[in-house]
Amino acid sequence: MFLLQYTGLNALPFDPASNNDPLQFNSSSGPLVTECPPLENTAENSKKRKRASLPPEGICNMTMDSNSMTMPMSDPNAWATAMNNLGMPPIGMTGQPLMPDFDPNLGMMAGITPMNPMMPGLSMVPAPLSQDIPVIKEIIHCKSCTLFPPNPNLPPPATRERPPGCKTVFVGGLPENATEQLIMEVFGQCGDITAIRKSKKNFCHIRFAEEFTVDKALFLSGYRIRLGSSTDKKDTGRLHVDFAQARDDLYEWECRQRMLAREERHRRKMEEDRLRPPSPPPIVHYSEHECSQLGDKIKDDGKFAEAVRVLLTWLERGEVNRRNANNFYSMIQSSNSHIRRLMSEKSQHEKEMEEAKEKFKTALAGILAQ
Repeated sequence: MFLLQYTGLNALPFDPASNNDPLQFNSSSGPLVTECPPLENTAENSKKRKRASLPPEGICNMTMDSNSMTMPMSDPNAWATAMNNLGMPPIGMTGQPLMPDFDPNLGMMAGITPMNPMMPGLSMVPAPLSQDIPVIKEIIHCKSCTLFPPNPNLPPPATRERPPGCKTVFVGGLPENATEQLIMEVFGQCGDITAIRKSKKNFCHIRFAEEFTVDKALFLSGYRIRLGSSTDKKDTGRLHVDFAQARDDLYEWECRQRMLAREERHRRKMEEDRLRPPSPPPIVHYSEHECSQLGDKIKDDGKFAEAVRVLLTWLERGEVNRRNANNFYSMIQSSNSHIRRLMSEKSQHEKEMEEAKEKFKTALAGILAQ
């Protein structure tokens, strides 16, 4: 006899094979006892078996012990979303609705975003392929030639360091019978070509209109090219595509960098001008009316600093002449008398401060002595 032990279930205190006592179930409301009469080994009992009926109140009170078996539901939203996607109202294990704002007419809940069943990870569609998987090169059929891919087990062809602003590529391994029309036909599929410089030997330089087309041209490196269906050695070759350093590319790149630098300087200057504090208002030029107003401002304690600044500006501008020399002299005398009065007041306040300090020291010494 095999004994099965289930994890999470309480062990029975008796042997179910030899015990005929009534079964007892644990419940939160109280023990539920159902008497089951022992079955006799008769033909009538073997042909017809009836399920023991439970009272209605016993069905409601019959629950599982929390310590015996639990079903974790840490996130009720996931359970509710799954039932919503199936078109059923979200109901918990106890029969209570999980989401009170469920609309059966719409079949969606306001607080939960419906899940896409075709999302990767739900075992309905395979996960997306990794980007590290190498690209499989296939045969390329052109109008006058055919390109055969290299052996995928071989390492990728070596290339030099990419020059800044590179738009020109070096193409080696061309067939001896290759022409500019053939080169245009093969590499014109990568992008717009601005110039082709073909050598008498089996190589050439191709300049494209855009930089990103160079990467497409490098994809053809390692391909075997065959003109038509000929097997002649002069009609076959193995392409080698690499970056080429051209003065035109470098010049255009430097011009573009200088333009970007000018735009950056202009942007910074505009930003500095925007954040710069506003300039003070301009100082008016000398006139008899302004001179009379300035004389009154010099005598005013609140406007003395501004009046002196205007007077110094007039002197620096050289607006003094024989006709207004007396006016300037009177304003300078008024400023001098005002400054002498301020200096005397300052000295008086300093003297009063020293006397107050002496009184404070004397009083403090008496307090400390007491």
